[in-house]
Order: sequence, then C-alpha cells, then structure tokens
Amino acid sequence: MSLSADIDVLARFGRALADPIRCRILLELRKAPAYPADLADALGISRSRLSNHLACLRDCGLVVTVADGRRTRYELADERLGHALDDLRCAVVAVAADRTCPNADEKDCC
Repeated sequence: MSLSADIDVLARFGRALADPIRCRILLELRKAPAYPADLADALGISRSRLSNHLACLRDCGLVVTVADGRRTRYELADERLGHALDDLRCAVVAVAADRTCPNADEKDCC
C-alpha cells in the first residue's frame, strides 16, 4: 500500500472511533455478530440513530451485513478488527497509566 492509502485507512478508522456510540457498536460486534434491533436495545438508543451509525461504520469498511433470511445481521468486516480494537484500547490505557508526556497535566494531552 502507498502512504496515501495508509493515511486513508487510518483516517477512516479514526472517523469511526470518533463517536462513542460507534465505539460501543464496534465493541459489541467484537463479542459477536448482532441484529440491529438487538444492538439498539443493548446500547439503549433508537433504531434510527443506530442505523445512521451503522451506515457510517459500513462506509468506513469496518462492518458488513450478512443476510439471514428476512433479517440482516451485522458483524465486523474482519476478525482482526476485534484484535486491533483490543490492542488499541490496551495501548491507550498503558500510555494513560504511564503519563510519560512531560506536559500532560498542563496540556491535558495524554
């Protein structure tokens, strides 16, 4: 991949993670595929709001739909995304605990 393509991929991932609801959706789908109604109930949000977030995650290439009879199930586009979410979460927690940035308290950056 070119640098431009790498940047595009990371930007899409960042856009997906920029919203707490989308993060919660990804974390739910990391556990197991789910139907929209079940996701809406689990997250305590309306189905229309969930639908907008799922559309964003589909556009970012992070989730896919799977036809299941008359219903549509959502799942992570690749199982490695679940591992990436775990790794990213652990790395951020580790950095927050380390607080090696000398200006962290002043700038609230780390």
